[in-house]
Amino acid sequence: MTTDLNNYLLFPHVGQTFMIEQTVTHQKSSKETREIAYEITSKKPDIADAAQLLQDNRGHWCIENSCHYIIDWNFDEDRSRIRTGYGPENISQLRRFAIGVIKNKCIGSVAQKMRRLNKNMHAVFDYLKMTRNSCHVVTS
Repeated sequence: MTTDLNNYLLFPHVGQTFMIEQTVTHQKSSKETREIAYEITSKKPDIADAAQLLQDNRGHWCIENSCHYIIDWNFDEDRSRIRTGYGPENISQLRRFAIGVIKNKCIGSVAQKMRRLNKNMHAVFDYLKMTRNSCHVVTS
């Protein structure tokens, strides 16, 4: 951690810069690689020490893995060809909404549930309780 670079950075509200070094073991090959990440935060050293910065970084990756990874894996979002107007934002919101609905109702894997729903459109409407068979219809 350092504040030495603060006067040199053209980044508003910079509190400190820091480096995280980690050794990653790849599951398939058991090969280890060393990764270094340089980061900037608006938190001053008196608010965030090294332990807090590491905790914040891990929290960021927890969100990344639980949300963005699921969306990219299931919808292949990084290869989306939707690029103009409000299209990218709208489709991204719809994808997040779909993942949220599945996560809210599903105990198992989101990917497994999506594969099952992709194969049967009637199952989607039943899952969302949008059919006569799946929801209680009030008649007057």
